[in-house]
Amino acid sequence: MQNVLSVVTIACGLVAFVAALIPAAHAVAAWLGVLGFVGGLYSQYVSATTPERALNIVGIVASFVGVALGIYHGGFFP
Repeated sequence: MQNVLSVVTIACGLVAFVAALIPAAHAVAAWLGVLGFVGGLYSQYVSATTPERALNIVGIVASFVGVALGIYHGGFFP
């Protein structure tokens, strides 16, 4: 379960980060960023190994940047 949470966190973070670079995709970036950030924090809480924690941190940071730029470009709703 912890591995799946780590992979979902990094996937949400990367998609949010890439979507944040496209101003028209601000809603996707904002929502996936929030999902990746909150999911990453929970995943970090229950993680058992160092590689999981490393993936979690990368996903959390990418999610945070994605949600910040998504909000800057227009927020949660199109």
